[in-house]
Amino acid sequence: MKKRYFPESELIINNDGSCFHLHLKPEQLADKVILVGDPGRVNTVAAHFDTKECEVQNREFHTITGTYKGKRITVQSHGIGCDNIDIVVNELDTLANIDYGTREERDEHRTLTMVRIGTCGGLQPFTHTGSFIASVKSIGIDGLLNYYAGRNEVCDLKMEAAFRQHMRWNPILGNPYVAVADENLINRIAQDDMIRGYTVACGGFYGPQGRILRADVVDPDQNNKVESFEYDGMKICNYEMESSALAGLASILGHRAMTCCMVIANRYTTEMNTEYKNSIDTLIQKVLDRI
Repeated sequence: MKKRYFPESELIINNDGSCFHLHLKPEQLADKVILVGDPGRVNTVAAHFDTKECEVQNREFHTITGTYKGKRITVQSHGIGCDNIDIVVNELDTLANIDYGTREERDEHRTLTMVRIGTCGGLQPFTHTGSFIASVKSIGIDGLLNYYAGRNEVCDLKMEAAFRQHMRWNPILGNPYVAVADENLINRIAQDDMIRGYTVACGGFYGPQGRILRADVVDPDQNNKVESFEYDGMKICNYEMESSALAGLASILGHRAMTCCMVIANRYTTEMNTEYKNSIDTLIQKVLDRI
């Protein structure tokens, strides 16, 4: 079978042999990857490393690869939003599964394990500030996965239909999708001290999450409907902005991925913790030990 070839316009490789946005080279990527939104949080994670072999930064994409208790780990920042996840996951996959010298797909697939550590807004009385949530399934209302062939095979289509019906979904918003996180990875990372639930991944921080400032939203009742949605005995626990694209795109590309977040605001009780950076290190330590 003829190998797939990726031309320069599709697989953009910098002059130094690194991928276009991340500026990372294939040999700098570990099989275990921790993803964080904030470029500054990369240093917070890497401060736990026993050794550091490389550090690369371009725009919001900051990377450190090193070792932690004998495990080689890459910590990679992705910035904010599912559109950035599209860049990061695709480029990490090219580093793992495309030969940059020949521009051809490698003979053997390399599977990455990706765990996103993030922050979120809790949506239930039990998702108090400071609690940790593992996203078992993520409802993407950003639309990103709808551009990829194979999205139906990696999504929960029955849950999508139930969500649309419950929300009385306005078709002008595009089709929501339900991406499923890797079950074995969820069990390994979440264990018995993280809340397991559904997540809504939004395409923005304000209107898409039902926040009303000077611009009104299409559905002022959105948050109440999201909070009351239940499927297979589980509720939507939180809003964030990346988990659906990560879980869905990773599945399409043959990788394992999940998201776990610390609640820094509870939309149900209107609480907010702006000093969360001082306490998220507990979640980082758990993921490092379990990945």
